[in-house]
Amino acid sequence: MIDGRSIRAATTGDASAVKTIAVESGLFAPDDMGDFDEMLSGYFDGTLADHSWIVLESAAGTVVAAAYYAPEPFADRMWNLYFLAVLPGHQADGAGGALIAHVEDALRRRGEAAARVLIVETSSLDRFALTRDFYGKHGYDKEARIREFYGPGEHKVVFWKMLNPAP
Repeated sequence: MIDGRSIRAATTGDASAVKTIAVESGLFAPDDMGDFDEMLSGYFDGTLADHSWIVLESAAGTVVAAAYYAPEPFADRMWNLYFLAVLPGHQADGAGGALIAHVEDALRRRGEAAARVLIVETSSLDRFALTRDFYGKHGYDKEARIREFYGPGEHKVVFWKMLNPAP
């Protein structure tokens, strides 16, 4: 519990709230929700093994933030934070920081044998400048920039953080 807020595993009843967060935070357009639905449904029906969706509830019990992370296929104990978003009215109040800390702690608890590194990918567009700053403030190093990844003039920026260094 954080200031009356709590973080828990997402349930099917949270799907609508998570989609609202995705759209209202500006990460997804309403027309782009098809892929998003696949990520949610694969988690809920268990076909996406080791994938995790978590939500942060306000003190009033409303879902105001969500995160999704999963192992990176074909990589050695590498995990990807595919989604982290907070409703606009709750941004800059610690919700995002609480979620990322929760993800990191959950992966650290898995131990060095299961989780070594967490990466995060975001856009180079100016409207994602605060997002990139957020990851830098939480100890993530800017590791790569893949030009034109999302489209003309929109590059993918990859952040990296060691969670469980090898002994």
